[in-house]
Amino acid sequence: MKVLLVNGSPHQFGCTYTALEEAGNALRTEGVECDHFWIGAKPIAGCGDCGTCRKTGRCVYDDRVNEFLDLAAGYDGFIFGASVHFASIAGQMSAFMDRVFYADQCGKRKSFYLKPAASVVSARRAGTTAALDRMNKYFQYAQMPIISSQYWNMVHGYTPDDVRKDEEGLQIMRTLGRNMAWFLKCKEAGEKAGVPLPQKERRVATDYIR
Repeated sequence: MKVLLVNGSPHQFGCTYTALEEAGNALRTEGVECDHFWIGAKPIAGCGDCGTCRKTGRCVYDDRVNEFLDLAAGYDGFIFGASVHFASIAGQMSAFMDRVFYADQCGKRKSFYLKPAASVVSARRAGTTAALDRMNKYFQYAQMPIISSQYWNMVHGYTPDDVRKDEEGLQIMRTLGRNMAWFLKCKEAGEKAGVPLPQKERRVATDYIR
Protein backbone atom coordinates (compact mmCIF):
# COMPACT_ATOMS: atom_id res chain seq x y z
CA MET A 1 0.00 0.00 0.00
CA LYS A 2 1.31 3.40 -1.00
CA VAL A 3 0.10 6.94 -0.28
CA LEU A 4 1.23 10.05 -2.11
CA LEU A 5 1.61 13.23 -0.06
CA VAL A 6 1.03 16.19 -2.39
CA ASN A 7 2.61 19.44 -1.27
CA GLY A 8 0.85 22.40 -2.85
CA SER A 9 2.88 25.09 -1.12
CA PRO A 10 5.51 27.11 -3.01
CA HIS A 11 7.84 26.29 -0.10
CA GLN A 12 9.11 22.74 -0.46
CA PHE A 13 9.91 22.19 3.22
CA GLY A 14 7.61 24.72 4.85
CA CYS A 15 4.53 24.47 7.05
CA THR A 16 2.49 22.35 4.63
CA TYR A 17 5.33 19.84 4.27
CA THR A 18 5.65 19.67 8.06
CA ALA A 19 1.97 18.78 8.41
CA LEU A 20 2.09 16.22 5.60
CA GLU A 21 5.19 14.57 7.03
CA GLU A 22 3.54 14.18 10.43
CA ALA A 23 0.67 12.30 8.77
CA GLY A 24 3.17 10.38 6.65
CA ASN A 25 5.11 9.21 9.69
CA ALA A 26 1.91 7.84 11.19
CA LEU A 27 1.19 6.01 7.94
CA ARG A 28 4.68 4.53 7.86
CA THR A 29 4.31 3.34 11.44
CA GLU A 30 1.20 1.45 10.27
CA GLY A 31 3.15 -0.21 7.45
CA VAL A 32 2.02 2.08 4.60
CA GLU A 33 4.64 3.49 2.24
CA CYS A 34 4.62 7.24 1.59
CA ASP A 35 6.19 9.48 -1.02
CA HIS A 36 6.18 13.26 -1.35
CA PHE A 37 5.22 15.15 -4.51
CA TRP A 38 5.92 18.89 -4.55
CA ILE A 39 4.08 20.89 -7.20
CA GLY A 40 6.98 23.35 -7.26
CA ALA A 41 7.34 27.12 -7.05
CA LYS A 42 6.87 27.95 -10.74
CA PRO A 43 3.54 29.45 -11.85
CA ILE A 44 0.90 26.88 -12.85
CA ALA A 45 -1.66 27.89 -15.45
CA GLY A 46 -5.33 27.29 -14.93
CA CYS A 47 -7.43 25.07 -17.19
CA GLY A 48 -8.10 26.65 -20.58
CA ASP A 49 -10.96 24.26 -21.45
CA CYS A 50 -9.27 23.41 -24.76
CA GLY A 51 -10.38 19.75 -24.78
CA THR A 52 -6.91 18.30 -25.45
CA CYS A 53 -7.13 15.98 -22.44
CA ARG A 54 -10.27 14.39 -23.90
CA LYS A 55 -8.21 13.25 -26.88
CA THR A 56 -4.83 12.47 -25.31
CA GLY A 57 -5.46 11.88 -21.61
CA ARG A 58 -2.87 14.58 -20.87
CA CYS A 59 -3.08 18.31 -20.28
CA VAL A 60 -1.96 20.55 -23.11
CA TYR A 61 0.33 22.38 -20.65
CA ASP A 62 3.17 19.92 -20.11
CA ASP A 63 4.20 20.68 -16.55
CA ARG A 64 3.92 19.20 -13.05
CA VAL A 65 0.29 18.32 -13.71
CA ASN A 66 1.19 15.72 -16.32
CA GLU A 67 4.05 14.46 -14.18
CA PHE A 68 1.60 13.91 -11.35
CA LEU A 69 -0.99 12.23 -13.58
CA ASP A 70 1.65 9.76 -14.78
CA LEU A 71 2.37 8.79 -11.17
CA ALA A 72 -1.13 8.78 -9.70
CA ALA A 73 -2.28 5.37 -10.90
CA GLY A 74 0.49 3.71 -8.91
CA TYR A 75 -0.78 4.94 -5.55
CA ASP A 76 -3.56 3.64 -3.32
CA GLY A 77 -4.36 6.87 -1.48
CA PHE A 78 -3.61 10.58 -1.47
CA ILE A 79 -3.22 13.43 1.00
CA PHE A 80 -3.28 16.84 -0.66
CA GLY A 81 -1.75 19.68 1.33
CA ALA A 82 -2.15 23.38 0.62
CA SER A 83 -1.15 26.64 2.18
CA VAL A 84 -3.54 29.52 2.77
CA HIS A 85 -2.22 32.86 1.52
CA PHE A 86 -5.43 34.87 1.31
CA ALA A 87 -8.52 33.40 2.97
CA SER A 88 -8.57 30.09 1.03
CA ILE A 89 -6.48 27.64 -0.99
CA ALA A 90 -3.54 29.31 -2.72
CA GLY A 91 -4.03 29.92 -6.45
CA GLN A 92 -1.21 27.66 -7.62
CA MET A 93 -2.67 24.62 -5.85
CA SER A 94 -6.16 25.50 -7.06
CA ALA A 95 -4.97 25.56 -10.68
CA PHE A 96 -3.05 22.31 -10.16
CA MET A 97 -6.05 20.44 -8.75
CA ASP A 98 -8.45 21.87 -11.36
CA ARG A 99 -6.33 20.51 -14.17
CA VAL A 100 -5.40 17.21 -12.48
CA PHE A 101 -8.95 16.15 -11.79
CA TYR A 102 -10.38 17.54 -15.02
CA ALA A 103 -7.74 15.86 -17.20
CA ASP A 104 -8.06 12.59 -15.30
CA GLN A 105 -11.83 12.54 -15.73
CA CYS A 106 -11.95 13.73 -19.34
CA GLY A 107 -9.02 11.53 -20.35
CA LYS A 108 -10.73 8.49 -18.79
CA ARG A 109 -7.67 7.64 -16.74
CA LYS A 110 -9.69 6.90 -13.56
CA SER A 111 -6.55 7.18 -11.42
CA PHE A 112 -8.55 8.19 -8.34
CA TYR A 113 -11.70 6.07 -8.45
CA LEU A 114 -12.54 4.73 -4.95
CA LYS A 115 -9.08 5.60 -3.64
CA PRO A 116 -9.12 7.33 -0.23
CA ALA A 117 -8.13 10.98 -0.09
CA ALA A 118 -7.70 13.71 2.48
CA SER A 119 -6.94 17.40 2.42
CA VAL A 120 -4.59 19.20 4.81
CA VAL A 121 -4.12 22.96 5.07
CA SER A 122 -1.72 25.26 6.87
CA ALA A 123 -2.29 28.89 7.72
CA ARG A 124 -0.95 31.57 9.96
CA ARG A 125 -4.43 32.21 11.31
CA ALA A 126 -7.62 32.01 9.18
CA GLY A 127 -8.98 30.67 5.89
CA THR A 128 -8.44 27.01 6.71
CA THR A 129 -12.03 25.77 6.64
CA ALA A 130 -12.72 27.52 3.32
CA ALA A 131 -9.64 25.83 1.86
CA LEU A 132 -10.68 22.40 3.16
CA ASP A 133 -14.16 22.80 1.69
CA ARG A 134 -12.71 23.72 -1.70
CA MET A 135 -10.27 20.80 -1.78
CA ASN A 136 -12.75 18.17 -0.65
CA LYS A 137 -15.00 18.93 -3.62
CA TYR A 138 -12.41 17.44 -5.99
CA PHE A 139 -12.54 14.14 -4.10
CA GLN A 140 -16.33 14.01 -4.20
CA TYR A 141 -16.25 14.59 -7.95
CA ALA A 142 -13.78 11.72 -8.43
CA GLN A 143 -15.72 9.26 -6.19
CA MET A 144 -12.93 9.15 -3.61
CA PRO A 145 -13.74 8.21 0.01
CA ILE A 146 -12.74 11.20 2.16
CA ILE A 147 -10.70 10.34 5.25
CA SER A 148 -11.27 12.48 8.31
CA SER A 149 -9.46 13.04 11.60
CA GLN A 150 -10.60 14.09 15.05
CA TYR A 151 -11.03 17.73 13.95
CA TRP A 152 -10.56 19.71 10.77
CA ASN A 153 -7.27 18.83 9.09
CA MET A 154 -5.33 22.02 9.73
CA VAL A 155 -2.18 23.30 11.35
CA HIS A 156 -1.32 26.86 12.31
CA GLY A 157 1.95 28.72 12.22
CA TYR A 158 4.05 31.16 10.28
CA THR A 159 7.09 28.85 10.12
CA PRO A 160 7.68 25.08 10.35
CA ASP A 161 8.94 25.60 13.91
CA ASP A 162 5.62 27.27 14.75
CA VAL A 163 3.76 24.28 13.33
CA ARG A 164 5.84 21.91 15.46
CA LYS A 165 4.51 23.78 18.50
CA ASP A 166 0.90 23.25 17.39
CA GLU A 167 0.35 20.13 19.48
CA GLU A 168 -3.31 19.77 18.55
CA GLY A 169 -2.60 20.24 14.85
CA LEU A 170 0.15 17.62 14.88
CA GLN A 171 -2.10 15.17 16.70
CA ILE A 172 -4.77 15.76 14.07
CA MET A 173 -2.21 14.86 11.38
CA ARG A 174 -1.20 11.66 13.19
CA THR A 175 -4.82 10.62 13.64
CA LEU A 176 -5.44 11.32 9.97
CA GLY A 177 -2.52 9.09 9.00
CA ARG A 178 -3.73 6.25 11.20
CA ASN A 179 -7.29 6.58 9.89
CA MET A 180 -6.03 6.49 6.31
CA ALA A 181 -3.99 3.36 7.06
CA TRP A 182 -7.00 1.66 8.67
CA PHE A 183 -9.19 2.40 5.66
CA LEU A 184 -6.58 1.09 3.23
CA LYS A 185 -6.27 -2.14 5.20
CA CYS A 186 -10.06 -2.56 5.26
CA LYS A 187 -10.22 -1.96 1.52
CA GLU A 188 -7.48 -4.51 0.90
CA ALA A 189 -9.26 -7.05 3.13
CA GLY A 190 -12.51 -6.48 1.26
CA GLU A 191 -10.84 -7.01 -2.10
CA LYS A 192 -9.25 -10.25 -0.86
CA ALA A 193 -12.64 -11.41 0.42
CA GLY A 194 -14.17 -10.83 -3.01
CA VAL A 195 -16.36 -7.85 -2.15
CA PRO A 196 -17.42 -6.48 -5.56
CA LEU A 197 -17.05 -2.88 -6.63
CA PRO A 198 -20.21 -0.75 -6.58
CA GLN A 199 -22.56 -1.12 -9.54
CA LYS A 200 -22.02 1.69 -12.04
CA GLU A 201 -24.66 3.42 -14.09
CA ARG A 202 -24.27 5.29 -17.33
CA ARG A 203 -23.54 8.87 -16.36
CA VAL A 204 -26.38 11.38 -16.76
CA ALA A 205 -25.50 15.03 -17.29
CA THR A 206 -28.17 17.71 -17.24
CA ASP A 207 -28.25 21.48 -16.92
CA TYR A 208 -30.90 23.98 -15.89
CA ILE A 209 -32.47 24.56 -19.32
CA ARG A 210 -33.10 21.00 -20.47
